[in-house]
Amino acid sequence: MTILEIALASQIWARRHEQHRLEFTESDGLKVLFRTAFGFVAFTLLIAGLNLATDRPQMLAQHPTPVVAER
Repeated sequence: MTILEIALASQIWARRHEQHRLEFTESDGLKVLFRTAFGFVAFTLLIAGLNLATDRPQMLAQHPTPVVAER
């Protein structure tokens, strides 16, 4: 079988075995909310861990940012 035949057979099999859900329930919304929050927390922890690994933790509003006034 060629790759095209395998892909076509896989697509046909998937369409025959998929289940259609047309209604949106409240639990679906909560799942989306929890997954979004989990992704945000995981990404934040990843960035914090990378900053700690490079030995330069990110500090917010600790020191004023220097402004370049003249060139």
